[in-house]
Amino acid sequence: MTFWRLAASGFGAGYAPRAPGTAGSLVGLALGALLLAAGHLPLLFACVVVTGVGIYAVGTLPEATLDPGWVVIDEIAGQMIVLLGLPHVSFAGLALAFALFRLFDILKPGPVGWVDARHDAYGVMGDDVVAGGMGLVVILVASAVVRL
Repeated sequence: MTFWRLAASGFGAGYAPRAPGTAGSLVGLALGALLLAAGHLPLLFACVVVTGVGIYAVGTLPEATLDPGWVVIDEIAGQMIVLLGLPHVSFAGLALAFALFRLFDILKPGPVGWVDARHDAYGVMGDDVVAGGMGLVVILVASAVVRL
């Protein structure tokens, strides 16, 4: 297994026997929560790095541009993006961020679906980045109304 295939699979999370996308999201949630505890800047930096690594990894693996289930680096990046809207780590905030990202990733509303229609590395990574951005907006609005 090449490094890029390992990276694209979320270092093996994508090989979960059931729900690999959810497994990848849980990796992104755990990693993102650890980084958020250190501050928003480390989390933002990680979002950029994981997205860049994902685009490159998927682009180097022709079979990955078909977005097979084992490619979950996109879920990791998207899930971490939602966490940028949380003021701090809390169970309620993490649960809401996880639920929102999975909802937008699975349903693919509007712009998520439009980006998903691309069949290249930018489409594979982009739909989850957009889903993460949509979840981020909802988190920011929710945190302005209730304490997360």
